[in-house]
Amino acid sequence: MIDFRVVEELAQKVEALIPISLKEASADFRNNLKPAIQAGLSKLDLVTREEFEVQRALLERAQARLKELEARVKSLE
Repeated sequence: MIDFRVVEELAQKVEALIPISLKEASADFRNNLKPAIQAGLSKLDLVTREEFEVQRALLERAQARLKELEARVKSLE
């Protein structure tokens, strides 16, 4: 899921780069920019930090279990 605060911050940073001569068009630009950023991000295969941490914990447990099993096999050999 996309964190819309990140999209808002990114849109503000891009808007700040707009030259002063184009500031009157910035409202229209901003209205079009946020949906464009959201559409672009939604096409990416991204995961939330929470999902990432869950997968990382599972991987760490699997690696620990693998080490235990390798040691056990080595002792049985």
